[in-house]
Amino acid sequence: MTLSILNISWQTLADGLELGAIYALMAVGIGLVFGVLRLVNFAYGQLVMAGGFALALASQWGWPVWAGIVLCFAVVLALSIAMDVLVFRPLRGHSPAVMLVATFAVAFLLQSIALLWFGSLGKIATSLAFLNRPWAISGVDIRKIAIVAVAVAIVCLLLLQLLLERTSIGLHMRAASMDFATSRMLGVRASRVISFAVLLSGALAAVVAVMLTVQSPLVTPDFALRDTIVVLAGVVVGGLNRLVPATLGGFAIGFATGVLGGALPTNQSQYLPTFVFAAVIVVLLVRPRGLFDFRRTVERV
Repeated sequence: MTLSILNISWQTLADGLELGAIYALMAVGIGLVFGVLRLVNFAYGQLVMAGGFALALASQWGWPVWAGIVLCFAVVLALSIAMDVLVFRPLRGHSPAVMLVATFAVAFLLQSIALLWFGSLGKIATSLAFLNRPWAISGVDIRKIAIVAVAVAIVCLLLLQLLLERTSIGLHMRAASMDFATSRMLGVRASRVISFAVLLSGALAAVVAVMLTVQSPLVTPDFALRDTIVVLAGVVVGGLNRLVPATLGGFAIGFATGVLGGALPTNQSQYLPTFVFAAVIVVLLVRPRGLFDFRRTVERV
């Protein structure tokens, strides 16, 4: 069944929603760290890659699904804490450029370790393959992972919103994202807020790892690298300085990528990144502050 005007199938729209939900979760994780540390974490994709390898190893060892997911969260959270303690915390007083280069170094280090450990062929995660089976809804076969991804994204975003608005640590995180120096003078514990933001970002990376390994069971050392670059572009398009616009930007670019990927003929699929990033350039030329950042500019005298 197709949409007659655009010649896009309902299956393609479902896949676009699935990818948009996953990219929205990635955008939230990247936006949290940027909001508190003013740091674009290019190593975020390698956290997702590590979670994917954990799921693949659990499948290889014959562990049940829940045990593989627990291992995925444990590995990603441990790496997030190690990254914060060994890299982010010692460099916290340096310029953003130094921090940015450090995240590049961490990303390539983790990728090289995965290449040496698992080889270039990678591993296959099969424990969650049942989520790729379709459900027939109104005559349309929609994969279970599409529904699960959208539901998980909505639940995670609602819980995050409640945490940011109804808890003291959430209040401190919002204050730090607006003005970190002033919030520290007002009593916000900087180390506690930063560590919690990094840990929460890692938890979202583990969720993304589970979703992406269902979509692409083959986990390689460059797993999620392309997705991270696309999501970073989406975060900038949405509005990097605010969490909600960044999330909307991640969802928008994921949905557009999924729909275009399904609509383009097979022999033209290699042009998908060209279309996506050309659209990113056009949006930034029209709205440099972000497509979903509707704050009014206040002139100061």
